[in-house]
Amino acid sequence: MSSVRLACENDIPRLADLLSQVLKVHHELRPDLFKANCRKYNDRELFAMIGNELRPVFVYTDDNDVVMGYAFCVIEQHPGNNILTDIKTLYLDDLCVDESMRGKGIGKKLYEHIKSYAREIGCHNLTLNVWEGNESALKFYKSLGLVPYKYGMETIL
Repeated sequence: MSSVRLACENDIPRLADLLSQVLKVHHELRPDLFKANCRKYNDRELFAMIGNELRPVFVYTDDNDVVMGYAFCVIEQHPGNNILTDIKTLYLDDLCVDESMRGKGIGKKLYEHIKSYAREIGCHNLTLNVWEGNESALKFYKSLGLVPYKYGMETIL
């Protein structure tokens, strides 16, 4: 039966494959920023994340427990900050669905799961970043009801 669960060490090879798919998208979008043929997290970093309650990693698995998508999350708080209130935020660091499985509702299921998780642990909000030009991701997140809360801007020198 397909489900969303916390990632385990056995999922690392599949997470690595999916991370490579995401990097390819980002490299094609912004080769000036993203290297080709690599990934955001190496195996050592993935091992460190698995089981870290401040950086939960959720996976969507098919009926055979094969990982078809993931959501890397970071729990953020800023106690004692001079300007920020002390709210708890779930930052969605990275979400990916295997390119062969996109359009089947897996991304929405992952998102809804982490949204429920964020509520359960007392988060005020759920945030994420989308790179300019990644229209499919922007359309997906808007379809889930997300709205901009800040803009990052640049000038190429």
